[in-house]
Amino acid sequence: MYRSVQGEEALVGLSVAIVGGGIGGLTLALALRERGIGAEVYERSAELREIGAAVALSANGSRVLTRLGLRDELAACSAVPTELVYRHWRGGHRVVAYPIGAAYEERFGGPYFGVHRADLQRILAGACGNVHLGRQVTGLAADGDGYRLDFADGTSETADVVVGADGVHSTVRGWVDDSPLARYSGSSGFRGLVPVEKLPSLPDPGAIQFWMGPGGHLLHYAIGDGSVVNFLAVLDEPDVWESDSWTEDISRERIDAAFAGWHPAVREMVGATTLLQRWALFGQHPLNRWHRGGVVLLGDAAHAMLPHHGQGANQTIEDAATLAECLARDALEPALARYEKLRRPRTRAVQRSSWVANALLHLPDGPAADARDVALGRIGETLEWIHSHDCLAPASPSRAESP
Repeated sequence: MYRSVQGEEALVGLSVAIVGGGIGGLTLALALRERGIGAEVYERSAELREIGAAVALSANGSRVLTRLGLRDELAACSAVPTELVYRHWRGGHRVVAYPIGAAYEERFGGPYFGVHRADLQRILAGACGNVHLGRQVTGLAADGDGYRLDFADGTSETADVVVGADGVHSTVRGWVDDSPLARYSGSSGFRGLVPVEKLPSLPDPGAIQFWMGPGGHLLHYAIGDGSVVNFLAVLDEPDVWESDSWTEDISRERIDAAFAGWHPAVREMVGATTLLQRWALFGQHPLNRWHRGGVVLLGDAAHAMLPHHGQGANQTIEDAATLAECLARDALEPALARYEKLRRPRTRAVQRSSWVANALLHLPDGPAADARDVALGRIGETLEWIHSHDCLAPASPSRAESP
């Protein structure tokens, strides 16, 4: 299906099938096309629709999308936070504040965008093309030198490379690694999109803010033109998630009761949500391997993580850019080995940090919370190692360098 180029290690005519039309799969298709590699995206849904309300694109993700020529479109439908602020759950005082805006972009080389997930998906899909909707993968098998994908509609397709960008419930992952899918964190969350005009008590509506309190926290940031706030509220409950589904209905009374006694801005925000469901927050057990032969994993299929650093989408974008660069620069097996070598340590570090953050954000008032507040004064160090990372730099070795 493909051939090597004389004097070059990269492959020409490589066919790539991407399973999943989310942020990761679409970014990968676009990044591959930029490098002269064709890719077809197969999405199980009949239409592209958002999962979750919004995305916080930090510099490590926005730099990739800027390189792909999407900055202007993103800027037109995104809000740029003024600050990152940590607040006390009840009193609302500012524990720590860190500038975002122009200062953030100058430091990290890319903007911080708050964007509705549907807008981001629309921009990516419009740029990459070759998205096949209503194509649910039901089987995967070796087929000569490549792989055959079987679909629920009875059709099949073949490709040299299959990329599982199909999320936490990945069908492709079973081909690569049969490790347990995920572990429940002991926390659940609910979301909402609320017009700023309904939040009269909210200080600094243009900032990205964490409200930290006993047994829970609330994160919010503006999206679009800044007139709407996206929030995620997280609670340390239930102890065990017994439902077969990752979501369950929750009453407005239960939502209100969970944040009784919190600052009025928090109560206004959670009380205004129309999404009366909560999500179990699961993290992924680190996989032993990310690829097998020409089948490889990307994003949540490989490393689902808790949302407390806002890095789920950004790490997926990093994966996509790294995988495209590796495939463009090397033969297939070395390319996938290099991709796994580069991405596994990085994503594991972010996963671990997100688990630690979950506990720290939920401390009751007292000495431990006081110590956390002092440590938050070094939040710039966390932003540095996560947000300044250039995923393409280590993926672009010299030809003589082994993977």
